[in-house]
Amino acid sequence: MIAPTVSTSIDVDALYRALATPRAIEEKMLRLIRQGRISKWFSGYGQEAIAVGTAWALHEQDYILPMHRNLGVWTTRDVPLRPLLCQLFGRDGAFTEGRDRTFHFGLPEKRIIGMISHMAAMLPVACGIAQALQYKQEDAVALAFCGDGGTREGDFHEAMNLAAVWNLPVVFLVENNGYGLSTPTYEALAETEIVSMASGYNMPGRSVDGNDIFGVIEAVKNARETALRRGPVLLEMRTFRMRGHEEASGTAYVPDEKMDTWAERDPVERLEEYLHVAGGWSEDELEALHADIADTVNDAVEWALDQPPIASTPQDESAAVYASQEPHDEAPPLESDLDDDTATAERRYIDALTDALDEALAAHHDVLMMGQDIAEYGGVFKVTDGFVDHYGPERIRNTPIIESGAIGAGLGLAIEGLRPVVEMQYADFITCGFNQIVNNLAKTHYRWGQPVNVTIRAPYGGGIGAGPFHSQSPEAWFCHVPGLKVVMPATPRDAKGLLHSALHDPNPTLFFEQKKLYRSIRGEVPSTPYRIPLGAARTVRDGADATIVTYGLGVHWALDEAAHWAEAHDRSIAVIDLRTLVPWDKETVRASLEETSRVLVLHEATRTAGFGAELAAEITEDHFELLDAPPVRVAGADTPIPATKELEETTFSAKRDLRDAIARLLAY
Repeated sequence: MIAPTVSTSIDVDALYRALATPRAIEEKMLRLIRQGRISKWFSGYGQEAIAVGTAWALHEQDYILPMHRNLGVWTTRDVPLRPLLCQLFGRDGAFTEGRDRTFHFGLPEKRIIGMISHMAAMLPVACGIAQALQYKQEDAVALAFCGDGGTREGDFHEAMNLAAVWNLPVVFLVENNGYGLSTPTYEALAETEIVSMASGYNMPGRSVDGNDIFGVIEAVKNARETALRRGPVLLEMRTFRMRGHEEASGTAYVPDEKMDTWAERDPVERLEEYLHVAGGWSEDELEALHADIADTVNDAVEWALDQPPIASTPQDESAAVYASQEPHDEAPPLESDLDDDTATAERRYIDALTDALDEALAAHHDVLMMGQDIAEYGGVFKVTDGFVDHYGPERIRNTPIIESGAIGAGLGLAIEGLRPVVEMQYADFITCGFNQIVNNLAKTHYRWGQPVNVTIRAPYGGGIGAGPFHSQSPEAWFCHVPGLKVVMPATPRDAKGLLHSALHDPNPTLFFEQKKLYRSIRGEVPSTPYRIPLGAARTVRDGADATIVTYGLGVHWALDEAAHWAEAHDRSIAVIDLRTLVPWDKETVRASLEETSRVLVLHEATRTAGFGAELAAEITEDHFELLDAPPVRVAGADTPIPATKELEETTFSAKRDLRDAIARLLAY
């Protein structure tokens, strides 16, 4: 047996109890699986010293972002055992009320933020938390766990680079147990010495014996001090998982000699050896403590297993998807509450966005912005021009080209109560951050009740000859995902009011800005801050013969066509601007259909599986009795957007086909 590093400044008795507790739970879980009383367990057997030592070394104000096998983080931070076990078993009283499994949740009061299943996805979140701690000048760090396999993920490298560039107080802790499920590290990593990656990001790195709890504690303490003083640190903890990825996986892929070698390095037995030699503990004393811990664990486990299964209703589950919108004293008034004599000014679409952001930054110190080239350059469209001079680089931050990393950091900022605005240079680039949006931002409140006030600004759409990677309208991708709000203003007035609402909404909001409209339209806009409620459509033109339901650039196409039909054919076409797609205003649409009995759905995006298909289906299902004709869809061609303006016009088939479609609708 290899003895641990000797330490004389630690309460070894308490430390042993902390280390033996997750081992006792591991042993109980393995018995339950053999007995058929539970079906799944992600074991950290043999790796406990890393989780326990890390939680032991950090201060209570420090954040820890653990993974599947870091049970010791939770127990060492004194998370109550009964509800924790209910969480593991999916029983009534669980922290996530059955909405997620094992350690996929956060306990902000314990400064623990659990993972999602996607490897390395929480490392950018740790950067955001650390950014918030730094911004608030708190004496605290964020420490994020990652496995050796996760170091191949882009989020790992985006987070490492972001932390290094911004000198964030982050500790990246990699548990290198030699396998990603069954794949040996040497088959997955070109460089198996993970600590060597630190030099590539100009940060200190250290390789640690992860089965030596004293060595873990000392390394984490030093890393914490370094992170606070000069920025991020990478720790590679060498360890081994003595059980399978999950129990059903087994360990047949591991050579017997490797199992034997690592069994000699078992962290619990090494600490026991230290207690025998240095502490003078007898076998009887250890056995008595073992029995006490086992009794505590057994009682808590059996109590949890006796709890009823979690019950809910579809209504309760739906209600958990979004954080409720609580009124805030500091929120701007609603547009409808503005005085009739409120001053207005003619503003372009882009000016209205700039005004809203400027007003929010001036009024609220918790509003921060980050994105590519948004500071000194002012953004590629100049929405944020001059902001860094007024508000400083801590609030207006250029990011590296890391869409996923920036969005993940936004979640971390929101967890710490800030209100980040993340700019995608083009909406097309949002694909690089897709996982963070649809799996992290969107699901966090549903899983564990955390409000997520993150606004993602995304210039989208065609009309400026920008080609297939700068002209897409990707709104339908996100309308499919519960937990997101999707906003698409068409006018300067709406752009300003809706953006203020997004900044005050405790849910992740995708704010799509049609870039052709930036400088091509103008309108009267109130000169003071105001909000337009998300989910409220606007009837921009009344009509009696048909209704066009649209948003974004489609609003302007629809208004042009409605004017044509009124002048040339004396036909009255109503135009409804949805403004918000999720949620969309069904009542306003129904009220118009009660007058017109005919509907056309119009949008710039491609036709197949576009959001118009959802609108047409919902309208048909809910309002069939009001319709005198089948709904008509008019949308973009099912092709990428070509680069030349001449060819681009061919894909803007919605604009081209609209007149004939209205004629068919009216003639039915």
